[in-house]
Amino acid sequence: MASGAPAAPRRPLSLAEAGPGSENERLGVARDSMLRNPLILKAELGKPRRNCYTLPGFDFAYGMCIQRRDGGVPEAIGHWDTVKPRTITSVQDKPRDFITMNRAATKAGYTTAREFNLFYKTKNIRRKDEYDHFKSPPKLPEDFTYGMRPRPSTPLYDLLQHKYKELWMEQQRALTAALRIQKKKKERAPDTRTTWLRKHPPPAKEESFWHLPHFEKVGPHLSTFPDRGARKKAFSASHGEVPARPGPPSLEHPHSKDHSTVLSTTAL
Repeated sequence: MASGAPAAPRRPLSLAEAGPGSENERLGVARDSMLRNPLILKAELGKPRRNCYTLPGFDFAYGMCIQRRDGGVPEAIGHWDTVKPRTITSVQDKPRDFITMNRAATKAGYTTAREFNLFYKTKNIRRKDEYDHFKSPPKLPEDFTYGMRPRPSTPLYDLLQHKYKELWMEQQRALTAALRIQKKKKERAPDTRTTWLRKHPPPAKEESFWHLPHFEKVGPHLSTFPDRGARKKAFSASHGEVPARPGPPSLEHPHSKDHSTVLSTTAL
C-alpha cells in the first residue's frame, strides 16, 4: 500500500480472523454474534478498535438517492421557491363551525338534540379562513426600524471602581446580619408569663383603707354642741394647739371638771 493513502476501515471481526493465539480466540462453540458484541470483543494489540456493526461492501455509496433533477446550485441561486399558503376558495369545502352554531342555538333557547340538528340545517355556519391574516401585510409606520433594540451601554466608570463588587458585598453583609439575628431569636428560650411581666410590669395600685360600703357617705346622727359657732371654735382649738414648754404630757384625765390646767394655747 502506498504511503499516505487512507487505511481501509476496520470491519467487524470474523471467525476466520479470530484464530489461535489472537486476543479474541474462542474455545468450544463459536458464533458470529460473539464477535458483534462490544462487551465481549477484546481490543487487539496495536490496532484500532473494530466496528461491531455489519457494514455494506466497499462499492456502497452512502447518502440519500434523489431520483429527479432539480437543477442543482444554479437553479437554487437563480430562483427562490416559496411554499404558498393553501387557501380554501369554496365555502362548502370549509369545515363547519360547531362552536359558533352551538352558541347561537343556546341563545335561541334550543335544548334538545333534535332542535340542535334542525338549527344546524337552517344555520350552516362555516369556519373562517385560517390564512386571512396572511393575505395583507401589517400596516407599519414609515420610520419603523426592524430588529432588536441594543442593550444599554456598560458603565465603564463603575466597572473600574469595582462598584458592583461593593454593592454585592453590602448585600451579603446585610444578609449575614439578618441571618445572625434570626439565629439568635431561634436559640433564645421562649418568653413565659414571668419574663413577660418583668418586661411589662402591671401598674401600681393606689393604697386605700377598706371601709364598709354601707357606712360610706353617712352624716353624723348626734351633735353635742349648742350651736355651729361653738363647734367651729372647738374644732379650731383642737387643730391649733401647740405645746407651751417641752416636757412629758399632762396626765390629767381629759374629762376633768377643771379645764384651766390644760397646757395649750390657742393659735393666734
